[in-house]
Amino acid sequence: MSKKLRQCAIYGKGGIGKSTTTQNLVAALAEAGKRVLIVGCDPKADSTRLILHSKAQTTVMHLAAEAGSVEDLELDDVLQTGFGDVKCVESGGPEPGVGCAGRGVITAINFLEEEGAYDEDLDFVFYDVLGDVVCGGFAMPIRENKAQEIYIVCSGEMMAMYAANNIAKGIVKYANSGSVRLGGLICNSRKTDREDELIMALAERLGTQMIHFVPRDNVVQHAEIRRMTVIEYDPSAKQADEYRALARKVIDNTKLVIPTPLEMDGLEELLMEFGIMEQEDESIVGKTAAELAVA
Repeated sequence: MSKKLRQCAIYGKGGIGKSTTTQNLVAALAEAGKRVLIVGCDPKADSTRLILHSKAQTTVMHLAAEAGSVEDLELDDVLQTGFGDVKCVESGGPEPGVGCAGRGVITAINFLEEEGAYDEDLDFVFYDVLGDVVCGGFAMPIRENKAQEIYIVCSGEMMAMYAANNIAKGIVKYANSGSVRLGGLICNSRKTDREDELIMALAERLGTQMIHFVPRDNVVQHAEIRRMTVIEYDPSAKQADEYRALARKVIDNTKLVIPTPLEMDGLEELLMEFGIMEQEDESIVGKTAAELAVA
């Protein structure tokens, strides 16, 4: 019997370190002997740069435009192999200000399927998806039942938690008609107060788990400057072991749930409970600094 291909999508607020976390996780999976394909679903095309040691991989959309259409492409044109034999594809998007960037994701995934990129040797496919957008083409990995497992990269910062909760709402919308499930929250630490407790509390309210707490470590930046993952740059670093631990937890993960997103009041209560957000004072709403000084 052939093994089951696990298709995972990584979402999270823009700037949270999603692509870095994904590539370091994938490098750890490759080191553990897993066969992995990364599909970059961000027009910036930065989802594979650490695996390939490149500034940006040439995208499916760019190559299709050059060739005339996507039908004129071969799989070898768009697929590159990097560290640990990880296969890499970037979907790309249109020129800024022209068309829907999500179209690139749809075009790329359809092309990969038709050309047999998801071969039986693969253990994992990871979709690295732009920011916290769960609409249009960016929702495709979950909308079209491509990815069954979603991992949300977040931190103890308020906007990162808002984004995680919004993504959970998007998952619920598609989970009821398909097989997509939330696999857990990955806390990419920003060293905020009681961050691990806060994300565990958020995970509990969402009905999921904090699958791993990734501490902040400058070795990640040192590796990035060299366009490498920590696993490759300094395999003996403590941070490399953190990514190995995350990889092991993903490999062993069986807790795949339909999340229970919070209403805005519930999310704000959680933030106030942990001191991230102050209790709202109605008496100061709409008052200028000068008015408050007089009061």
